[in-house]
Formats: sequence, structure tokens, C-alpha cells
Amino acid sequence: MSIYESLLREIRALLIVDAHEHLAPEKVRLSLKPDVCFLFSHYTVNDLISAGCRPWGITARERWKLIDFLRNTSIPLEERFKVIEPYIKYIKYGTYYRALKIALKEVYGYDEVNWSNYKEISDKMKEENKPGIYDKILVEKCRAKYVLPQWSELDFEKKYMRPVVWVNKLAEIKDFTGLKIKCREEGFDVRSLDDYLNYLDFKLDQWKKRGVVGLKTVSMPYREPPSFDKADRVFRKGLTSFPLDSSERDLLFIFIREKLIELAGKKDLVVAVHAGVWDDFRQLDPRHNIPLFQKYPETKFDLYHMGMPWVRDTAFIAKNYHNVYLNLCWSHIVSSHMTVSGLLEYFDIVPINKIIAFGGDYLVYSFEKVVGHLRIAEENIAQVLSKLVEEKRISSLNEALEVARMLFYENPVKIYGLE
Repeated sequence: MSIYESLLREIRALLIVDAHEHLAPEKVRLSLKPDVCFLFSHYTVNDLISAGCRPWGITARERWKLIDFLRNTSIPLEERFKVIEPYIKYIKYGTYYRALKIALKEVYGYDEVNWSNYKEISDKMKEENKPGIYDKILVEKCRAKYVLPQWSELDFEKKYMRPVVWVNKLAEIKDFTGLKIKCREEGFDVRSLDDYLNYLDFKLDQWKKRGVVGLKTVSMPYREPPSFDKADRVFRKGLTSFPLDSSERDLLFIFIREKLIELAGKKDLVVAVHAGVWDDFRQLDPRHNIPLFQKYPETKFDLYHMGMPWVRDTAFIAKNYHNVYLNLCWSHIVSSHMTVSGLLEYFDIVPINKIIAFGGDYLVYSFEKVVGHLRIAEENIAQVLSKLVEEKRISSLNEALEVARMLFYENPVKIYGLE
């Protein structure tokens, strides 16, 4: 048995932390009527559109039109599958589809999806969609001790779910009347920005008691926040029900977002940062965040997705800033080969206690694909570590396994304070 095969076998027995998902509480999944089209409605849908599946002339930026169509079970299954089936042959070699294929086999027992079995697979998915499905897939098949979901609710009945909350939930104010009512219900009479900042302090403490381990934001071109006085004037204007224009809303968002990042550092909450990959990814360049990394040295930042395609840039960011960690969530299915080559360079550049190996990054509609993503991640980590053993940079199989345990489990546990 080769070093790679031996290491892969051992890695597939390790406990893991699934360090990023978009999962709702299980009750949301159980309320759905999943079918085979759900499996194509997340990530794989991008490849379908890229390959030419453009009903109604949609573009990649309008992907939600196709996503909603694929998840709309009031439309006959045959009609939905007929739209995507001709394009499967074009996307089947991509990593998004490979995760789907692995999950299809491991969870439902099918090698492929086609005209002869798509209805049968759909029936199987409905049959398996019952209480305990999260435990079956995430705990039993994926060996996850902790899962870090990002969702609008915090009502996770599963104790292994440790939420990361979208920062916009507090930083983006669209309805000041609703804000005043909500704050009043929680004991805060908000009449100024200072009052709201006190509420934010209270809210983060409350969330942390409920198991929240971090806040999530998105990389964006850096803008220096306004002074407190200027932000307070805009906030008071909103409170008096005068409509804010887009520049005023942006100004207030930037101020509050930075205050939350600062507060997160004081309360030992991680700030997770989406970077790269999506839509006009030029706006998501991980380098935009360097001023934040410099400005808030006591805040831990978890930089997502290797910043793809800026994989090398993220390595040097993590090397140069003690408070920046690198999370390979999503990366393995964006490109398996880019992840492997990038991770080899990470080992050259970055201390290994700063790297998190895995996050499935799936929505509740097709979360069974977490299994497929994890299998690819296991292969990628085994491939990188076996190469380092062969090069004598890692002295033994046992040492390589210890490194794998750090990447999959010990690092995220320590970074996010899970134990």
C-alpha cells in the first residue's frame, strides 16, 4: 500500500470540524420535498449556466432564476430535469459535479443520474428526508464533531451546530422603525448611535451564550469609516423616519461593520471573511482586507476559500499577519488541483496551525453533497501530505497523520474556541 493510500485510510477515520456551512436547522430540511433537481441547484447550477443552460436567456448573475426553477416542486420533476439533462455531459468532469456524484453513491446508492433513474433517485431522497438526517450525514458519514453553520436563525437543536452570524444582520439597517421596536423589546431605548452600539455589545454577548462562535462578512474595497459624530447624525436622521439615501446607508453600514469587527476581537469571536470566487470576483479580492487586519490586531480573521483565484496572495497575508487564518472551505470543489497546488505552497509559507482543512459550504437543499466535498478534501490533504513525506519534509506517516488531525480538527477547534 502506498503512502498516499495508507494516509488516506487513516484520515478517513479522523474526527473533523466542518468549518463552514449554510445550513438551516434540520426542521427546515424536513419541511422540503427534495428531488434530484435539488442536487443541481447549488454550485453545479453555475456550471450548467456556463455550459449554455440558459432558459429565459439568464446569465450567471441571474442564476437565482434557474435555482428557483429547480427547487420549485410545484413544477413537474420531468419538466425541470429536461432543462438541465442535456448539459450534464459537459459539466460531469468538474469538481462541483464530482462532489454530487460521490454523494449520490454514498448517500443514495446510485452511480449516475440519467433519464432511466432520476425519478427513482428522487423517490429515495424523499424517503430519506426524515428526522435524524443531519446526524446520519454530518455525524455518521462525515464524522463531524462540530459544524459551523451560517443561517438567518439561531434555533439549532443540534448541539454540534455552532453558528457564525452574518454581520449584516446588525450592520445593515433597512427599517429604523422595526429596529427601535426590536431593541425596545430587548430592553434598549435607542435614541442615538451610542445607544445602538450598547445594544450591539449586549447582542454579541447574548449570541455567544447561545453558542455563536463568529461573525461573517464579505471582502470589499476598503473605505475608511466616518467619524462617530458624522455617523451619529445619519443614524439620528434615520430614527426620525427621514429616508436615508444610498450614500448615507453605506456610510452607516461601514461604521457599524467596523465597530462589530472591533467588538468581535474583544469578545473572542472570530470574523470570517468571504473572499474571491463569486460573481464579479474583482470586488472580493482578499487583499482589500489588509487595512482591517492591520487595524484590529486583537481580532481573529478566518479568510475563506483560499481567496481563489488569489491563492498565493492569501498565503502571504496569513504569513505576515498573526491574526489571519486560512480556511479551505469551498476550495476543494471549486478546483481540486488548485487547492492541492496552493496547499503545497501554503506549507512552504504559512505555519500549519493557521490552516483549516474543510468546510462543505452547502445549503440545506443539497447538503448531502457535503459527503462528496469531504471525500475530495480527504484525498487532497492525503495527496499533499504524502508528497511531503516522500520529499522527507515530513519524517513519517505518523507525523503526517498528526498534521492532518491539526488541519481537520485541532486548528478549527482552537481558532474558534469550540472546546
